[in-house]
Amino acid sequence: MKTVDLHVHSNHSDGLHPPADLVRMAAQQGLAAIAIADHDSVNGIDEALAAGARLGIEVVPAVELSVELGRHHDMHILGYHINHRDTNLAQMLAEFRTNRDNRGRAIVEKINRRLVDGRRSPLSYDEVIDIAGGAVGRPHIGRVLVERGYARDMEDAFRRYLIPCNVPKRYLPAGEAIAEIRRTGGVAVLAHPITVSDNRRELRRVITELAALGLDGLEVFNNMCYKDDMLFLEFLSGELGLLMTGGSDFHGFEDDVEIGIGRGGLAVSHRLAEAVKNLAESRRITSPGSRP
Repeated sequence: MKTVDLHVHSNHSDGLHPPADLVRMAAQQGLAAIAIADHDSVNGIDEALAAGARLGIEVVPAVELSVELGRHHDMHILGYHINHRDTNLAQMLAEFRTNRDNRGRAIVEKINRRLVDGRRSPLSYDEVIDIAGGAVGRPHIGRVLVERGYARDMEDAFRRYLIPCNVPKRYLPAGEAIAEIRRTGGVAVLAHPITVSDNRRELRRVITELAALGLDGLEVFNNMCYKDDMLFLEFLSGELGLLMTGGSDFHGFEDDVEIGIGRGGLAVSHRLAEAVKNLAESRRITSPGSRP
């Protein structure tokens, strides 16, 4: 069975590796396709497409948007086969990256106050930027904390500094995010649905509402689900007529997560990626203006 990974992050958001390196890893893992789905950024897609052409790996242009729906905040919507060169999308993402940078600076300021109170030298934001190599995310700040010896590992960095010193993100209304993805010819999928709520009745209600707003699919196969969770999401996908996808949510800083296999048990069939592609292509036929 040909397998894929439809949820991978590069150093253009909060991942550690450049896009070309991720494609190379996918080739070494024997994957047929990979989706670079950075948070609020499409800047790594062209590099990944070029690497994919060289290595014979299909690269799916994608993005991950942080959204809110009612009292549920920081849900993530993946957009697959988007037109990543769309100028309106680029402007919206640029605003979000500015907000992300401002958030990163604010988090570092809060951490520095804690460090100074503990008679430790503060962090330099330039140091964080150097490690990030692109957009700054909390894992990049965590790496600096670990390298400075202020935390044992990434988990310790989050527990001691990043969670207590967190600054809220800005979120898009879920309906707007889904509409923007579909406007650019893309397919909208809810990432790691089980993180929305561990109450299945509430999760069903939220997903049903998202489906009414135009959601196309669920990331059924992911590292945050147990087998019974996946079976529930698979059943719900069938009930609501949603596509199924899957991915490792690989960032590069997790010791136990690999591209394509996650924590060892992930195997996402290529046929799921083909179904997503077919839906995107059918929309381009009916709405040719969604591509340049």
